[in-house]
Amino acid sequence: MNSGERLRILREKNELTQTEVAEYLKTTQSYYAQYENNRRPIPFERVVELSRLYGVSIDYIAGSTDDINRKPR
Repeated sequence: MNSGERLRILREKNELTQTEVAEYLKTTQSYYAQYENNRRPIPFERVVELSRLYGVSIDYIAGSTDDINRKPR
């Protein structure tokens, strides 16, 4: 599973829309959608912000672990 798929799953699990996540990141929905669709690489700073939003490690978003419950240190 790639990072875009993981972001979509996390967003849906948290019952958020792309627009809501984009607002959190201070960007547009269409720009954020490109992350989920793997059309744009996700900058490290965004991965950190998203890991905080969802309470998961950057390793999970990056695909280094499949443990969704692993919390950032």
